[in-house]
Order: sequence, then C-alpha cells, then structure tokens
Amino acid sequence: MAHSFSDWKGTVAMSTPNTMRAAVAEQFGPDVTVRDLDLPKPGPFQALVKLHASGICHTDLHAVEGDWPVKPKPPFVPGHEGVGEIVELGPGERSVAVGDMVGNAWLWSACGECEFCRTGRETYCHNAQYGGYTVDGSFGEYMLVDTRYAPRIPDGVDPVEVAPILCAGVTVYKGLKEAQTKPGQFMTISGIGGLGHLAVQYGVAMGMRVIAVDVADDKLELARELGAEFAVNAKDRDPGEAVQEFTDGGSHGVLVTAVHPDAFGQAIAMTRSNGTIVFNGLPPGDFPAPIFDIVLRGITIRGSLVGTRQDMAEALDFYARGLVKPHVTACELDDVNDVFENMRKGKISGRMAIKY
Repeated sequence: MAHSFSDWKGTVAMSTPNTMRAAVAEQFGPDVTVRDLDLPKPGPFQALVKLHASGICHTDLHAVEGDWPVKPKPPFVPGHEGVGEIVELGPGERSVAVGDMVGNAWLWSACGECEFCRTGRETYCHNAQYGGYTVDGSFGEYMLVDTRYAPRIPDGVDPVEVAPILCAGVTVYKGLKEAQTKPGQFMTISGIGGLGHLAVQYGVAMGMRVIAVDVADDKLELARELGAEFAVNAKDRDPGEAVQEFTDGGSHGVLVTAVHPDAFGQAIAMTRSNGTIVFNGLPPGDFPAPIFDIVLRGITIRGSLVGTRQDMAEALDFYARGLVKPHVTACELDDVNDVFENMRKGKISGRMAIKY
C-alpha cells in the first residue's frame, strides 16, 4: 500500500527525545545490535532528521562485515538510503526548514574546494564523508545530514518506495550516463537485483534498447516486464555469444551491477567494438582482463561511484515523474540481521527498506 506525503509528515514535534533506537555495528561480523543511542545534536550546516524509512543496501552488508580495503570504524550505524523529516537545524545553512523531507546518501558531504568538487566530480573528493560508513547513517530512528548535500525528497511520494533511489537509483543512473550510450543503442545490464532492476527502468526511460543478463529466471522475467527487449540466463547460455548474436555485433554499453566475478569477464565478450563497460558492482578480488581484446576492439572500461548532487536530483526526477518504480518490501529495524542473511544467500528480489 502506497502512502502519501501527508500521511507521513504530520505536525512538527515541539521536542525530541534524548535517545533513539538504532542498529549498531559494534564490531566487524555478521550481525548488528539494535540498542539505544544518545540522540545526536546537529552542528553547523547540519540537520537532525526523524526517519520514516531507510533502504538496505548491499554496501551496508559490506560495511558491517568489513569487506573493503578502506573500512569504517566500529561502532557505527549503517545506512545511506534514509528518508525523513527535519526536526532540528544546526547553525549555518538555511536552504531547508524544519518539516522539510530530506534524505541521506552515500555521498554525505565533500570539501567543496578541491579540484574534484570544483569540476563537478565531488564523489571523488579525497575528503568526502560517506553515509553509514564514515558518518553514522539511517539504520536508526534519527540521523544527521549535511543540508548542503542532503537530497530533497519530492512531494507526494512514498518514503519506503523512494528510499532505494538515494543509492541504488542514483548509482545506476550515473553508471548509464558514464556508458555514453545513446537513445536507440543497445545497453546490457548484467545483474538484475536491487540495482539492476532499476537500471533496466532508467535505461528504458533514457531511450536505450535494454538487454538483461542474470542467472535467475524470475529476475529475467521481471526485467522483461520492466521493458528489457532481450534477456539471457548466463547459466544456460554463453551471454557473450547471445548478446553478440542478438545485437549483430555486441552491445554499445554494458553496465555491470552483479557482484559475481564472472560477470566482469563476460562484459567484455558482450561489448561491441568501441563500446563502453561500466562497473557498479564490487566483488572481492580482481577480474581477468584480456588486453589484446580490449586494445584491438577499442573497448573502454570505467568505474562509476554513486552520483553527484545533480545526478541525484535527476534520478529523483525520473522517479517523481513515474518513469522509475523501485520494487521494495518493507521491514522493521529489528529485521535487519535477517535481511542481511537473505542478502548473503541471494534471496532478495528488488530492495528491502526499513519502515519506521
């Protein structure tokens, strides 16, 4: 059941509690602990937000388990797809007001002064802060945001449904832009999960001819329902051969959202000469890169890290206009460990989101 903005906003509370419940990664390992924390106080340019929903991202699982070379520092609160209402403002920024609906994101803040920030590449700022990773995130009843970087949530949307746009949505939208694939050209999405099912929709909305690759028939059927014109089960057929045959020469762009190492090698076989491969997924280890093939066919391979504030505004606009609709199942804060376990087993279709 969808909820309107008016269902969630209510009246602004005159006071806030001193504590909040949150899911805390006390140490690296399989589980988080749901317990009380002191309510944070907003500093300069910050706002205290009462959460209505928070998406659960695979990155949150990586954070809790300490999978990546650059690790968060326990204890910390994961979560970077939070949606909620401002209840208190710190000193400084006044482009938002108490009662406004905002979100947090993976890019929690950046310095605003370095070469990357000055040239619209703020996601690569060396002094960036990351939601639910270097700064406590949205797996709690309240969170802090930097109001200069917090996404503005469109009016009239369901907080549970819009939450995945704040990471999964903007990540694949930016990845599709980085692939530089034009309307009418082929775009292959490898991995039709939480990110991939949104990538199919963004690709279709951007005028691309979308191909879906996965190893699960139900996910491929979902991709067809969302507008993919061709789907390949990589367990049953070589995806490189299938895509080359269907497109008469390969896909102009390939976006890899999958986390299995095989998907990265398969991407090269699926790509047309002078095509572009973009990596969103982050599997452990490396992938084999056939240098001869890459050079001979002039293939571009690049990584894409979430998106800037402008990318976020554009990604949210696609959603607000009804062109993209996340498939989301609501859960409670106490369910987070169960969600993580299902995530490890690949049992989640679409996205999960905490409803507060």
